[in-house]
Amino acid sequence: MKIAVLVSVGRHPVSGTARYSRNDAAALTIALSLAKTHGATLDVLHAGDPSNPALKEYLALGARTVEVLEVPAAPELQRDVVAPLATRLRGYDLVLTGTRAEGAFDSGMLPYRVANALDMPLVGAAVDLTLRDGRAEVRQFMPKGLRRRVEVQLPALIAVHPMANTAPSYAYARLREGTIRPVATAAPGSADAGSPDARIPDSANPDDLAWTARPATAKPVRLAAAEKRSGHARMLSATTTESRGGSVVIEGSSVEKAQVILAYLREHQLVDY
Repeated sequence: MKIAVLVSVGRHPVSGTARYSRNDAAALTIALSLAKTHGATLDVLHAGDPSNPALKEYLALGARTVEVLEVPAAPELQRDVVAPLATRLRGYDLVLTGTRAEGAFDSGMLPYRVANALDMPLVGAAVDLTLRDGRAEVRQFMPKGLRRRVEVQLPALIAVHPMANTAPSYAYARLREGTIRPVATAAPGSADAGSPDARIPDSANPDDLAWTARPATAKPVRLAAAEKRSGHARMLSATTTESRGGSVVIEGSSVEKAQVILAYLREHQLVDY
């Protein structure tokens, strides 16, 4: 049996520093367990720049070698990684990858496009899987904490959910022992591919679009205590004037006033410390 894991370059949510993708790290951990259990060969693949230092972190997570398909230089939104990946992945029994990468232009379409190019079934949002008699039994993540088990005939592509039941182990010694192996590819660029997921429709011309890059800022969220009164009491409050509780703190130092605010937030479970 041959297993392949597709890995991408992640991004730290605060500093923006390049690092391994947590989604792909979960896929790699599952693949390492399957390869050990079933005696399968495991290949870790990446399409992009082999000099990116974040790729070495996958060595620390257990990959002996990361094979990097060198995609020809092209603008970020015109780089096609599906064609070289599909060519390299032919003949594999199982392909694992994260649900989506962590870059700015990643839409999560890469697993679907690769599966379509390879003409193999795809199962998404996997939290764990087992192999038996040429089939993969996958437990899928579903909304509201639900789970669902599905079976798929191999070969297949499995996209691993971030909530997968995995615990990646990082070892610096493995990082020093592993290797990054660049592989040249002559696949042409395509205007409908992203990095590595697509966002531009097939009919659009990237040269005609105006792109601006700026840091993403989260809007402040107003804290509000949960309403614990009955529906009848809330209807009465809409027609009458009544006190909603609370206190006005005028006296005391700034520290004492801050303690009153913190006590209120804790009482209504608006903070978790």
